[in-house]
Amino acid sequence: MSEQKKGSLGEILSACNIINEDDITAALEEQGRSGARIGEALITLGIVTQEDIDWALSNQLDLPYIRLKVDMIDPDAVRLVPAALARKFNLIPLIKAGNELNIAISDPLNSAAITAVERETGCQINVSVALIREIREMIDACYGSSEQERLGFTSSAFSDNVLDAINSDLSGGKLLDYLLVFILQNRLSSLSLQPMGESVAISGRRGGISRPVGSLVGTYYPDVTLKIRKNIGSSTHSEPSSNGLLKFSYRSHPIIFQISSMAGYGGEYITIRPHVSSTVPDRLAELHLPPHHESNFLRLACAQHGITFFASRNTQERDRFIDLMLEEMDTTGKNVIILGEGPGRSNKHFPRVILPRDEAERAATIMNALDHAPDILVIEDATEGMPFTAACRAAMRGKLILAGLETRGTRNVLRQLLLYQQQNYFLPVFVNGLISFKGIQLFCPECRTEYVPPAEELAAMNLHNQPASFYSTTGCDACGHSGFSKRKFLTDVIIFSDEFLRIFEQSSDVAALEKYLEMSGYHGLEDEGLRLLMAGDVSPEEYIASVVL
Repeated sequence: MSEQKKGSLGEILSACNIINEDDITAALEEQGRSGARIGEALITLGIVTQEDIDWALSNQLDLPYIRLKVDMIDPDAVRLVPAALARKFNLIPLIKAGNELNIAISDPLNSAAITAVERETGCQINVSVALIREIREMIDACYGSSEQERLGFTSSAFSDNVLDAINSDLSGGKLLDYLLVFILQNRLSSLSLQPMGESVAISGRRGGISRPVGSLVGTYYPDVTLKIRKNIGSSTHSEPSSNGLLKFSYRSHPIIFQISSMAGYGGEYITIRPHVSSTVPDRLAELHLPPHHESNFLRLACAQHGITFFASRNTQERDRFIDLMLEEMDTTGKNVIILGEGPGRSNKHFPRVILPRDEAERAATIMNALDHAPDILVIEDATEGMPFTAACRAAMRGKLILAGLETRGTRNVLRQLLLYQQQNYFLPVFVNGLISFKGIQLFCPECRTEYVPPAEELAAMNLHNQPASFYSTTGCDACGHSGFSKRKFLTDVIIFSDEFLRIFEQSSDVAALEKYLEMSGYHGLEDEGLRLLMAGDVSPEEYIASVVL
């Protein structure tokens, strides 16, 4: 049976007998294909309507569900709640009786909305559930057309005509379009919308430096975030964080942006950056690693027991590197179990088990998997202390473990391993090695131009010798105006040899390990990144973001 979180939409719809187990399974499959939320997936598949969802919420929360008409609304109640507040939270006052005010709202779980109306009116609030479409119709009917109101975006980076066009669109659609063009025209590495209480600060990042672009009042920010979520195929915000791709047309050329969002106080913290597709190849040889790294990778692929770590903050790329290792390993006649959704998606196929999000449950799942006699156990994420310890205990029992770590950079991984050793979480003698990698974007050769870095970029790079020229890009038709040709992987592959283990066990900080590697003639991803900078294949900003930081 598909497991539903307590209080989740799926559980509520099931409890109301609106959907069954097969519907949930179909919706989860659609969710996996499209990235949509469960409710949106159910609507897309035609299993439920929005009215079904609203009715189920009101039923399970024991709240009235009403279909709105103008004659249901008391003008005296409307006068108690400002139009801006009603539009911000998608609610409409219905009637006031004594010290109680009845309202209809589209999201009855929005405690911030209830608190805001209580504070504004001084009344006790009673809630009914209604369709957002009907609420907005009633708001226009009772308060007047929204055309009279303004979005509340201010900026010195745009002309008065552009600001007027942006502020006349309360959905935030024009604001989003102009911000995306602004990113491209000003060659920003990212642009962020940052809730700051009653307002939203908008800042752009270039050359490792963030600068203000403008600000937005908080009234219509929920509509702006809803617009962005819909554009990336996600119309709800139940998850604390999410990622998606937004397609945009610029000068008749398709551009893709990466959208990252986190739940914050006052709204969602959203970061937008140009997306450069990256593909981890199916075979190691196609990755074009330096010879010593490829040799070490193949040595790790021959291991029969112990644990090998795969470190990156990018979950999808980390999973693909694990798949590369599985492709190079001889798995004939071996019992391979995948714990997690991501790994094991290449040419070889293995059974997979759900890896829970809860740290303790994840550790228990790792240990329970040992009851099924795996020869090779793949753990998608063993970053936290309890799953990490469980993964190492499995290696101590003679199993071969491939474990992902959500940690960026070799130095940070070594620091984490040293800390875990000091906390007696594991014995380093059971570690086979470490594969750490970072993605770096290479210039489009068609639009590369010479560039003079500002002083802060030069200081951040801290170069002993500078290249003859630095470069930037302007974007062109050949690269879809992204300025980049492809994404390359800077990779470290470190074998935990007997000598390295001896140094590791004696070290109290990363410096001693780095000194040993340097004396051994080891060249890590920093050297490869520097080579690309010196050759003019990457910008100073990309070098700082991918190598220095």
